[in-house]
Order: sequence, then structure tokens, then C-alpha cells
Amino acid sequence: MLKISVIIASTRKNRFSEKPAKWIYDAVRKRNDAEAEILDLRDWPLPFYSDEFPPIALAGRYKDSIVKEWSKKIASADAYIIVTPEYNHGYPAVLKNALDWLYFEWNNKPVGFVSWGSVEGARSVEQLRQVSIELQMFPIRNSLNIKDFSDNFDLIQKPADLFLNQLIWWGNALKVVRSQNPPSFV
Repeated sequence: MLKISVIIASTRKNRFSEKPAKWIYDAVRKRNDAEAEILDLRDWPLPFYSDEFPPIALAGRYKDSIVKEWSKKIASADAYIIVTPEYNHGYPAVLKNALDWLYFEWNNKPVGFVSWGSVEGARSVEQLRQVSIELQMFPIRNSLNIKDFSDNFDLIQKPADLFLNQLIWWGNALKVVRSQNPPSFV
């Protein structure tokens, strides 16, 4: 069974993020080919990245206990869905920090994006695609861009099905590759 982590990328009070995160989480749970877990960045108070070495050089040897737990949680997933608003033409700093703390744990796994905000969050997704490629993740082609701040996601249900089909297909393909070539630091 493919394990998908749905990452809620905003920690603001009165955030909209919980609605689309719950919706896409439920969409995964209705399927018989994947399981989902929500990772809310509110529950992961990672310090600002300040290690003297980059994560690629640390190779999993983290000093901070919450970073060690974050590493285990991210490494245990086969694919990710990042649920993010667009803030000032970009994505939240708390998400960038969560991404930057790790390296190998993200490698060779697909990622999809659910976004909203100015131009439906498209600019935050563009930036996240660049960062995810540097982390050797595989951003899928389709993203889910939300037009309004309601909890009615009927308009994007069909695109969501295609989105999940693509994410799960890539997740299964890359899971096979990772099983044959595990990360060197594990």
C-alpha cells in the first residue's frame, strides 16, 4: 500500500488550509491503492535551519530531537501532497524551513500540490516545483488550484481524481526504484 503524507503548509490562525487538506486526505482514503496521513506543520515546531552543515552533508545525523522525528516521518512516506497557500507570490516560510531541514528523506518520491490564493496559488506551486526538483523529488504535472475559499471542492473533484492517479502511479514506480537502490545514509 502506498503511503502518502498530506502536509499542511500554513500555521496561521484562522487558516483555510485545513479544509483542502481534509478534503484531499479523504479523497485518498476512499481509494484502495493508497493510505494517507496528515502532517500539520503546527505539530512540527522545527527550529529555523541553523546547522553548520547542509542536510546532504549531515546524511541523517541530526542533533535536534524534533528534526530527528521529522526525518523519520518524512522518510516513511512514499509520496507527498503539499497543501499550501500563496503568500506574497510564494509559499510560507514555515514550509521552506521544513523542506530545508532534510535532503535524502525526500529523494526519489513524487510530490503534488494543492494551492490557493492570488492566481489560485500558481506562483507558490511554480516555486515549490523548483525546490522539490533540487531535493530530488518528482513533482507531478497536475496540481489542484482552488478558486475560492469555501469548503465545496466539487469543481475540482475530477481533476483531483486525475491528480491522485498520477501521484499514485509515480509513487508506485519510484517505490520499486527505491527498493532496489536505497539511500546511502540509511
